[in-house]
Amino acid sequence: MSHIAKIELEILSLEDLKSACKILGFSFQEDQKAYQWYGRWVGDSPLPEGINLEELGKCDHAIRVPECVYEIGVVRRGSKYVLLWDSWHTGGLEQKIGKDAGILKQAYSVERIKREAKRKSYQVREIRNEKSIRLVLRV
Repeated sequence: MSHIAKIELEILSLEDLKSACKILGFSFQEDQKAYQWYGRWVGDSPLPEGINLEELGKCDHAIRVPECVYEIGVVRRGSKYVLLWDSWHTGGLEQKIGKDAGILKQAYSVERIKREAKRKSYQVREIRNEKSIRLVLRV
């Protein structure tokens, strides 16, 4: 069964997404034009907002996650990107990227903040523990 979901996160920087993937041990597949999913729409859940049936499985880039059958599609929308994935449990992605892709969203957000802070000449220190990530910015 397919359950294509849109990760509620606008990707403004592919470089930050690539960095997040590297930190998580995922593989960013530049210019890959299709992502692995169930392969056909079965109509048992709504399509993601702004995505039509013909677009399912197509992308501009993809993210491979170790030990997962399915991949994440990186789809260009104007100057931004959206992430699509088949959330059906047999694809294995949710266990690796978190519920609602929380682990991936967090990693991207951290990389995005660090890049912007450095661009504005802040010193950035990252403090991680088992439950959280804290960024300390200094002028």
